[in-house]
Amino acid sequence: MNVSGLGVIAVLEACKGVLALLVAVGVHALAGVDLHQEALNVFAYLHLAASNHYVEMSLHSIDKITNSGLTMVTTIALGYALIRFIESYGLWHQMRWTEWFAFLSGAVYLPFEIYEVVNDQNAITIGVLVINLVVVSYMYYVLKSGSDKHAPQESVSRVSHSL
Repeated sequence: MNVSGLGVIAVLEACKGVLALLVAVGVHALAGVDLHQEALNVFAYLHLAASNHYVEMSLHSIDKITNSGLTMVTTIALGYALIRFIESYGLWHQMRWTEWFAFLSGAVYLPFEIYEVVNDQNAITIGVLVINLVVVSYMYYVLKSGSDKHAPQESVSRVSHSL
């Protein structure tokens, strides 16, 4: 099987969609659960004292989480997953509009990723930036070099018959 660069990016986008779907399912599973008690159980399992400053801060933040907040996160994650699956399908089938979408949506994140690398240089922030730079650069290349590739077949055949 010959997978093009677009195919690789399509698989990457599908993986992002699956990850977002897992987040949505995981967050949805937390609805109706006593998050404070569950957090206490996790901290006890990790042998962290409830009087620990960071544990107290975490519990205070957890207590602010509402079921409507969990529903909102679940809905956003599902929407994000749907967008990534549509983008993945379109890239796999070399649809021009998804090539533009992949380029623009990747480029939008670049300033934020650069900011993160400047503020917190670690393997994850640098890796995310590098991967996104590769994707955006490749999508630019595809868009720049492939303007004729997506011409409707009938107009191409009309031109070849007139020659």
